Amino acid sequence: MGWLFVAMAALILIPLASVVLYVVVHGLKRLDFGFFTAMPAPVGEGGGGMANAIYGTLAMVGVACCISLPISIMAAIYLAEVGKGRYAFLVRFTADVLSGVPSIVTGIFVYQILVRRVHHFSGWAGGLALGIIMIPLVTRTTEELLKLVPRTLAEGSLALGAPKWKTTLFVVLHAARGGIMTGILLAVARVAGETAPLLFTALNNQFWHASLDQPTASLTVQVLTYAITPFQDWQDQAWTGALVLLLIVFAVALAARIALRRNLGVEE
Repeated sequence: MGWLFVAMAALILIPLASVVLYVVVHGLKRLDFGFFTAMPAPVGEGGGGMANAIYGTLAMVGVACCISLPISIMAAIYLAEVGKGRYAFLVRFTADVLSGVPSIVTGIFVYQILVRRVHHFSGWAGGLALGIIMIPLVTRTTEELLKLVPRTLAEGSLALGAPKWKTTLFVVLHAARGGIMTGILLAVARVAGETAPLLFTALNNQFWHASLDQPTASLTVQVLTYAITPFQDWQDQAWTGALVLLLIVFAVALAARIALRRNLGVEE
C-alpha cells in the first residue's frame, strides 16, 4: 500500500511537471534581460519585450489585493468568531456562489458598472474585477483556517484579561497566519492567470502607461494576443510571457514562505 500511495502521488505530479517543463523549454528561447525592460516590437522587427504587460499584471494584482484582502479577512473573522444565524448563512452562501461564478461574468459585471459609466477601459477596472474574484476564495479559506485554531488559545487569552478583539487579532489570527498566507497566495495565483475579465475591463495596451486610468496591458492578454497570431516571433514571445507569469507566481510564493519562516524564527 505504501508503494501504491507513492505511485499515485507521482501520477499526480506528472501532468504538472509536464506543463511546467513544456513552458520552460519553449519560453527560454526569448527569455533575456530585454524582455523585462523593452516594449513590444512591431512585426518583423527583432527584439522587443513585455515590460508594459509585466507592470500591468503586477499593478492590477496589487490593486486586487488592496480591495479584496481587508474585506475578505474581516468577513472571515466575523464568520469564524461570531457568525451564526441567517445573516452568517447568507454570507457563506454568497461567498460559495461567487467562488463558482465564471470569471468572464465578473468581467462583464465590472464592465457594466464601471467601464461603461466612465466610457473607457482602465487598469482600475481590471484590478476591481480581479479583487471580486479573490474575495470569496480568501474569505472561505480564512474562515476554515480560523476555525482550526484551538479554542484553548483564545480562552487562555481571555482568561488573562485580554479583550475579545485583541484575542481575535493577536492570538487567533496570528496562530492561523501561515495557512491564511497560503490561501492568499492561491487566490493571487488564480487571478494572476485570468484573461477573460481583463478583456472587458483593462483591455490591452501596446504602450507604457504608469497610470492605471487608461487601458492597461497584462501578461495574460498579451500572451493570448501573441499566441493566436501567425507570426513565429510573437508566438515565441507568448511562450516566454507564459514562463514569466509562472516565475512571478513562484517568486511571490517563495517570498511569502521566507517571510513566514523568519516570523516563526525557523532556521533554514
